[in-house]
Amino acid sequence: MRKPVHVVLAGGGSAGHISPALAVAAALRRLDPTIGLTFLGTEEGLEARLIPEAGYDIAMIPRVPLPRELTPRLLTVPGRLAGAVKAASAVLAKVGADVLVGLGGYVAMPAYLAAKRQKVPVVVHEQNARPGIANRFAASLVTTNVAVSFPNTPLRHGVHVGLPIRREIATLDRQDLRPMARAAFGFTQKSPTLLVTGGSQGSQRINQAVSGAAPALAEAGIQVLHHYGQDKQIDVELPPNAPRYVALPYIDRMDLAYAAADLAIARAGANTVTELAAVGLPAVFCPYPVGNGEQRLNARPVVEAGGGVMVDDAALTPEWVRTNVIALINDTARLAAMSKAARDLLPADADDRLAEMVMKVAGKGSSEVRR
Repeated sequence: MRKPVHVVLAGGGSAGHISPALAVAAALRRLDPTIGLTFLGTEEGLEARLIPEAGYDIAMIPRVPLPRELTPRLLTVPGRLAGAVKAASAVLAKVGADVLVGLGGYVAMPAYLAAKRQKVPVVVHEQNARPGIANRFAASLVTTNVAVSFPNTPLRHGVHVGLPIRREIATLDRQDLRPMARAAFGFTQKSPTLLVTGGSQGSQRINQAVSGAAPALAEAGIQVLHHYGQDKQIDVELPPNAPRYVALPYIDRMDLAYAAADLAIARAGANTVTELAAVGLPAVFCPYPVGNGEQRLNARPVVEAGGGVMVDDAALTPEWVRTNVIALINDTARLAAMSKAARDLLPADADDRLAEMVMKVAGKGSSEVRR
């Protein structure tokens, strides 16, 4: 009798890497309830909390930050990388891995090198419109089983499958869930509601711009749900009897946050862009200006389709929020058009499509596991 398939998933550091990995894991378990699943992570990453909370096993390896580009700085990391590769190799051997799924982040490069050493087949998934160094390296080693989130992503052998997102987001009916969602955050049912998020780590620029405009938002009757980041703080001054302003360091129920909101102000990480488009929530995207420009590229398809607007990081000020956001959130006809343009623009079934790819690599297609 053949042993159950065991898949190791490598993607961590931020929620942007962890959420797709969790979505794929859930899809794999739907295909085959007997499947073995192990995540690779680091003690410092959010995965150290989020993966066990989701009920999955996680094995820790050393954190090895890599430069985003092929530069001489890569020469400074071989020693630490060797230790991480050794640790990842031990995990692959211990669980008897049939497939490694790499989703980027700090653990991806050592995981790819370990898989090569252990002769474990690899499935690569690139979440951003501009690939990171680990996935570019992995795509140079394999000729198939490379998946990308956005069309026209310049990754060798890449096939567009979309970004895996959680089922509760992919199937979310915002209108149906709205009454419960607004009640959960203590909001009134009829007032316009703004969601503010800078990604899992928060954004100081977005925090300052929106909190600085808080009095004007309150004067306009807008209630706010503000995710500001676990290592950041905000100071909000509101007039008496102002609409509710809920500020949280982290939001565990993003389905409720999306359902409660009429408009979002957000960074443009791949997960955020895909989820906002999938649920049809109009957005003001403020791409993170540091890095290789991937966030601007992530948001471009949604903005060009009319599902969002984009503002440069330097331009997002309290005055910009007062001038632009208040007018937009009160323009219900435009919001409806933006929602329609965004919805279904990006694939919402990427979790199932990537899971099918993984099972095929394992030599066990979905038709076989369902017998």
